[in-house]
Amino acid sequence: MPKSDLIPDDDYRELLEGLKERIRSSQIKAAIAVNRELIWLYWRIGRDILSRQTQEGWGSKVVNRLSADLRREFPDMTGFSPRNLKYMRAFAEAFPDERIVLQVVAQIPWGHSQVLLNKLDDLEQRLWYAQQTLENGWSRSILTTQIEADRYRYEAGVINNFETTLPPPQSDLVYQTLKDPYNLDFLAITRGIQEKDFKRAVVARMREFLLELGFGFSFVKQNYRVDVGGREFIVDLLFYHIRLRCFVVIQLEMDSFQPEQSGLMNFYLSAVDEQERQSEDQPTIGIILCKDKDRTMAEYSLRGLSNPIAIAEHRIPGLLPSTEQLELELEHAVKELDSDQEP
Repeated sequence: MPKSDLIPDDDYRELLEGLKERIRSSQIKAAIAVNRELIWLYWRIGRDILSRQTQEGWGSKVVNRLSADLRREFPDMTGFSPRNLKYMRAFAEAFPDERIVLQVVAQIPWGHSQVLLNKLDDLEQRLWYAQQTLENGWSRSILTTQIEADRYRYEAGVINNFETTLPPPQSDLVYQTLKDPYNLDFLAITRGIQEKDFKRAVVARMREFLLELGFGFSFVKQNYRVDVGGREFIVDLLFYHIRLRCFVVIQLEMDSFQPEQSGLMNFYLSAVDEQERQSEDQPTIGIILCKDKDRTMAEYSLRGLSNPIAIAEHRIPGLLPSTEQLELELEHAVKELDSDQEP
């Protein structure tokens, strides 16, 4: 039986769309491969220039000379202008680890890398924006907009669950109030200090701590006691934020973040809401302030919790004050706080 030349429209469209998608996919893969090889070449050129200038003391004039010689040798290739060679040098200096270059930065166009070099100084932020560009397909203009809007601060800084626990206006306001990390260099303590002494040091220097927290925080009480089911639990620090109109619980952790800390904070917030929150108050928020955190672990630990919690880091350089000095400062700070509360 002879085959018909007639092809059902639906079947043909399905075939055509499938082939078009496959061709587009191959084009994208080819473009990525070409881009990766080009960026890898640029990085190696920049590394060699940087190495010679650093180790052998070559001046900036070598860039102009290299540009002229390379363009003469490879007249069909673009990208060897003095300006671009300087970008290559800066690129190699900004990303010294070749593994990072191959795994992340070489996956995005060269123009995007130039934006990262022009707009940012921090390696962590550059890598974060490169990864976001890769995942979201940002154009150069969108990348620039995201950097200028400080997208990193809002998504890669304080880890929180505000979007699922607070209404949008309050969620945005709370997030803008917090930061990560908090600089506690005024404490002047080192490794080996006991956690109780760390917490006493914060209270002894409460005025400096309030300045670091930012405008709106009002200190309510240290070692706030929560009675639940006949048992007593201790909250490290209780504040009230006059702009957010809510209580703020801060737990101070000397060491790295642990998942169980978020569950305990969720418990504390429920108790404070029950015992202290008034009808005009917004939900109490919690801040777990720790030495460092694993981002994935922290994000997992906040999933499914009902209360708004943020996890941020502290930075504490300096020296450990003597016990006697700490006790005197604590006594003085308590007297000052008591006098401030007198009518």
